[in-house]
Amino acid sequence: MGLGSRWLSIQIFVILCLGIGAQKDCSPSPSSVYISHSPMVICEYLPMDFLECSDPIDPRGDQAARTRLGYGCPRWGGNRYEEVLMTAVNCSVLPGVECFGDRIFKKDGFPCVRYTGHYFTSTLLYSILLGFLGVDRFCLGHTGTALLKMFSLGGFGIWWVTDVIRLVRGDLMPADGSNWMPYV
Repeated sequence: MGLGSRWLSIQIFVILCLGIGAQKDCSPSPSSVYISHSPMVICEYLPMDFLECSDPIDPRGDQAARTRLGYGCPRWGGNRYEEVLMTAVNCSVLPGVECFGDRIFKKDGFPCVRYTGHYFTSTLLYSILLGFLGVDRFCLGHTGTALLKMFSLGGFGIWWVTDVIRLVRGDLMPADGSNWMPYV
């Protein structure tokens, strides 16, 4: 196919898809062959700006469900990068973006992390300044121990100091299992 005939076929494609037949779907059929030097990008290679992805699935700690499905988060969070599990999620290409291949697919590399609005800095300040009243534990959702801490005035000061140390070491986390918010 010469350069002139290829240019003519591109013009016809543009006229049919964008002009006269704008109501038709002009994406390539699944049986068509991908041409590597064409401007059409494979859908799975699109950047995240052009995709809409679902949140990671929570199989409620069931490792067998993760194995059966092939994706999901049996455990959430972690204090270090090595502790965080990665999973795949369902992604779909945004409307109006043309690409080659399936428009709905699984994309790997999403961290099993959940954020629910707990900030480490504010919790540490609560612990230092108002820890003897249990405000830090109320903030983290540990209501039962927060009441005990409040009525014992921070365990007579001992519990207050140990909670500050546990926060700094990463041993005292939010009760819902979420991670700290990444920005202050």
